[in-house]
Amino acid sequence: GGYARHGGGAFSGKDPSKVDRSAAYAARYVAKNIVAARLASRCEVQVSYAIGVAEPTSVMVETFGTSKLTRKRLTELVRKHFDLTPYGLREMLDLARPIYEATASYGHFGREEPEFTWERTDKAKSLAADAEDAGTTRQAVMA
Repeated sequence: GGYARHGGGAFSGKDPSKVDRSAAYAARYVAKNIVAARLASRCEVQVSYAIGVAEPTSVMVETFGTSKLTRKRLTELVRKHFDLTPYGLREMLDLARPIYEATASYGHFGREEPEFTWERTDKAKSLAADAEDAGTTRQAVMA
């Protein structure tokens, strides 16, 4: 879908080392995989960074009440399955390729072309399996 908050920085003109761009792509990728894993039917991922610090200072997963897991467990799964360091973002989404001209027309999100790697849902199966193995659903926590 097409609803997401944005920190205000422009994407175009920034190389993949700039988290304004690469982390926005990664947040989309993480959220899509959570939904594809059927861990939630809606998902928004917010990530924040500090200059000179590789790990995100904050990772927040909002599912608007649709999650099958606790927020804490979802965040643990995100940190386990996705390397959200600037280097990890570049590697995970293969952002060092010459793909950015295509993003300048028709938008950065919701595209099916193969260069838009942040639209993949290739981690959904491993997320779902890991969530199932842990048995930490909201229902189990509330029981």
